[in-house]
Amino acid sequence: MSKMVTIIDPVAGALALPTIAIFWLSTALTELFASQATITTVKTAIPWGFLLLIPALVATGGSGFALAKGRTWAGLVGAKIKRMPFIAINGILVLIPSALFLASKARAAEFDTTFYVVQALELAAGQRTSRYSAATCATASK
Repeated sequence: MSKMVTIIDPVAGALALPTIAIFWLSTALTELFASQATITTVKTAIPWGFLLLIPALVATGGSGFALAKGRTWAGLVGAKIKRMPFIAINGILVLIPSALFLASKARAAEFDTTFYVVQALELAAGQRTSRYSAATCATASK
């Protein structure tokens, strides 16, 4: 196995997980305690964070599959591989579209019912993805 892959996997994972957590925490805290201007700043900054997050997730997934090559897909490796599709699907179908939609609504100062329904969906999906990502990172270290 390439030494580079064994370095990329934990580094990319260590970059992706805190990025997801920062997105979630900054959203939750600004929604609870900040002004609409601050909410707008956070909601419009998050899509720019995808420039860091998406490559980190791709590197984590790709290096993880490379590291699992030749192993039995049972136990910790199997559990990790079963979680990865959920993380990817949740991100592609829920989190990214929600973040882009919310950034657009925030820029237009449209803090209406639709904004808050999508915000609640995004927070719930992000929390679940963070849990799955944390579990995946925990199995990577074993």
